[in-house]
Amino acid sequence: MINDLARVRAVADYQFGKGVGTKLFPENVQFEHSPRTGRIRFINLDGQRLATLRPTDGLLSLSIKAAKFIAENTPFAHCFVTVKTDVSEFIAKGGDVFAVHVVKVDDEIRAEDEVVVLDEVGKVLAVGKATLSNVEMTAFKSGVAVKVRHGVEKK
Repeated sequence: MINDLARVRAVADYQFGKGVGTKLFPENVQFEHSPRTGRIRFINLDGQRLATLRPTDGLLSLSIKAAKFIAENTPFAHCFVTVKTDVSEFIAKGGDVFAVHVVKVDDEIRAEDEVVVLDEVGKVLAVGKATLSNVEMTAFKSGVAVKVRHGVEKK
């Protein structure tokens, strides 16, 4: 358990910024392991999924609950993409983020990074994977910037 906690905290620090792992994963998180490989698969808190440790690359995929926690408690994290408020409803329902709608992007974001999508007032809309780098998201006027995996209103 101690090694599992240290591992996911280290991955979160690498992925989202130093200090995020300790704040996101408290001592009482529960781990679900793959029955076949024995590796960490899911990280839960109070019966709700916080994140999935992807077996393909060893990085985390966030849940909406984890995204909201990061946005509210770790403003220093480097995983945020801010979009125009007029497309908020579309993205909250699970629609992809197009480059033309991106207002602001954290400097450290690269293509394939896990990101949290925010509206202009800082409300979490979705989580997903960046398809473009931070420079490309602001420079391009067409194309998908973030492939959304979960929107806050998508059930």
